[in-house]
Amino acid sequence: MGKRRAGRELLRSLSKKQKKHLREFGEEHPFYDKVSACCFIGCYCSHLWFSFQSEDSDKSSAESDSETEVEQVSGYHKLLATLKTSPESESEEEEDESESEEAEESEAEMDSKGFQETGEGGEEDKNDVPEEEEGTADTAEQMLSQEQADGTDPSCDPRHGVIEEFTDVKHESEFSLETNFMEEESGDCNADRKDSNPFKQHMDKELEEKEIEKMSTLPKTSSQSQWPRLGQLIFSSTLEKHKTLKADKEVDVKQLHLHKPLESTWPKVNKQFLSAVDKPIDFFFTPLQRELFCVMNSYRDLFYPERNALTNGEEIRHAYCLHALNHVLKANAQVLSNNAKRRDRKLGTDTDDHRDQGLTRPKVLMIVPFRECALRIVHILISLLEVNDKKKIDVSNKKRFKGEFGSDPEEKPPNLKRPEDYEAVFAGNIDDHFRIGVAILQKSMRLYAPFYSSDIIIASPLGIRTVIGAEGEKKRDFDFLSSIEMLIIDQADIYLMQNWEHVLHLMKHINLLPLESHGVDFSRVRMLNLNNWCKYYRQTLLFSALQDPQINSVFNKHCFNYVGQVAIRNVPRTGSISHVVVQLPHVFRRLEADSITSVIDARFQFFIDKVLPEYRDAIMSHTLIYVPSYFDYVRLRNFFKKEDLNFTHICEYTKKAAVCRARRFFLKGEKQFLLFTERFHFYKRYTIKGIRNLIFYELPTYSHFYSEICNMLKATDSGVDATWTCTVLYSKYDAQKLAAVVGIDRTAQMLQSKKNVHLFVTGEN
Repeated sequence: MGKRRAGRELLRSLSKKQKKHLREFGEEHPFYDKVSACCFIGCYCSHLWFSFQSEDSDKSSAESDSETEVEQVSGYHKLLATLKTSPESESEEEEDESESEEAEESEAEMDSKGFQETGEGGEEDKNDVPEEEEGTADTAEQMLSQEQADGTDPSCDPRHGVIEEFTDVKHESEFSLETNFMEEESGDCNADRKDSNPFKQHMDKELEEKEIEKMSTLPKTSSQSQWPRLGQLIFSSTLEKHKTLKADKEVDVKQLHLHKPLESTWPKVNKQFLSAVDKPIDFFFTPLQRELFCVMNSYRDLFYPERNALTNGEEIRHAYCLHALNHVLKANAQVLSNNAKRRDRKLGTDTDDHRDQGLTRPKVLMIVPFRECALRIVHILISLLEVNDKKKIDVSNKKRFKGEFGSDPEEKPPNLKRPEDYEAVFAGNIDDHFRIGVAILQKSMRLYAPFYSSDIIIASPLGIRTVIGAEGEKKRDFDFLSSIEMLIIDQADIYLMQNWEHVLHLMKHINLLPLESHGVDFSRVRMLNLNNWCKYYRQTLLFSALQDPQINSVFNKHCFNYVGQVAIRNVPRTGSISHVVVQLPHVFRRLEADSITSVIDARFQFFIDKVLPEYRDAIMSHTLIYVPSYFDYVRLRNFFKKEDLNFTHICEYTKKAAVCRARRFFLKGEKQFLLFTERFHFYKRYTIKGIRNLIFYELPTYSHFYSEICNMLKATDSGVDATWTCTVLYSKYDAQKLAAVVGIDRTAQMLQSKKNVHLFVTGEN
């Protein structure tokens, strides 16, 4: 009975999101840190799963460098292992947390649970599990099944995690494009008029084979333009030079060619942002939205790397939601209008003028990092469709959607003190495994529509990856991506902290010919889809908080829009080093590498040969080594163990107890070095006390992390300013990151000179 009661109490203590992660993956989201877990699924990112196992099973200094053996333990097994804690380990953990500034937060997150603490590094040994635990795990599974049996279908209950993905099938006929017709009052009077309608101009353009061959072989030509709000724009295209696009100073709603209901609803929905503008030029857009929408409405690809969750994030979200919804409404209006024409045509007549569809129905794919983002997008779409308070649109499965995508205020640990940008990024439901289909037909919206009956698909990279699957898997599907006409990737920088491989996997499987017909009427399919030219018509909108080579690569190598691409390329003048408030000498040490592929090995060799020997002396204690890449972190950790250096380490997979212990050892000087990963800082933002010497193994991905880490030195009361040091390793391939830290002028000087650069920041620079 004791085991059964313990299992019941354990399950009741889990929130709905934690239960969902436990059911699906056998592990929890890293944000909560109750169980050693990560949000990157092992079956689809084997290298990260391998790294996770190597971190979790590290129990001796004789660890193999290859780390190829992986021991798999069930999620229930690991979860229940946390209940088997000795009083000594509990008291030691309480002592660790009392010495940490995160004491109150740790108690809230851990919920009075202890951790098994073994080994010098403070990591939990998964083999050290009591024999009774297996039976307890079985009991937990029985209790979980009993909990499901006591109520209704758990897949329909928002309090439980979704076991089998729910799709709405009962509204199929109501939202079918093939069996419905245009309603006059909701129709778009310009649906069939080509004129200057951007949608018609873009989709009705018939490319020739020689133009397709030209786009596939010839390089792009580019030109520059300066806009008042966006700054420097780079226009690029392979085909003949298009008419120069200029920013509109004023916007006439008629010139936007918005679908009928959007003309009246958009000003009301966007009113919150217009009120913040001192002297609004028009009553429809903020200056940023006006210039962004000007590019979007021209159906060019767009890369905007200056998205900020605190300032302009919601402005941008509203702008691309308007554009996406306008595209869907126009496309559906065209189909419904042609349905009526085909119905009323004379018998015996045949026409080829009604090609208005793709091989599959989904037209817009929105990639966002968290469920909270999907929730906000759906709310914006609903608001744009509701003309007034009296005319509410019918939204199916709205209650379920709020339950699964909404957030519970009680789930957030109390007493969290984090930077404002952290609070903005991690607001609401931060589950990163989801996907949902949205069908829109005139005055109704259908949530949880099957993908092949959806107009818009909103998903996370992980959520879409698990559907696409991997080569060789029996259950995989990516036909629904065949006719995507608009791809929106928002907050792309966050995917660098999750798993960028998921984004690359998506780009490889989008706009491919489907393997099955899926009931399509081929007489209605556009020739561009039949010719497999859809990727040349797809518009890609890419928003990020920074410029990164991996993000740039996706925009340059996976975007083939025949109209061309527009990238915002503003260079930082000052850099984040100006926000360092402590008096600190910064030494930038340049390393040489023959190519971008060899820079990883060159950096490691430069570090162990030139940098590390200077810090081996005991006088250079309290040295924090900031490592952006997890693979570099594993490599350094193994080297430090091999050399028997006095160090501790913290990464995104380290357990709470081990983190507390590592921080205590480092603060007291018991450990000379602290290896510290960028992902851990991104997800936690802890202040590390006791730093006297900083080494940036590589420049941080987020430029403001540089000033944040440097400013941690002021948290050390016993430190002497004159002894503080900061060393940064960089190469010529780090030009973008370097410019974001020191500014473009200093970057140019540093790249021209091969000497080390010494900068002294007084806090006023």
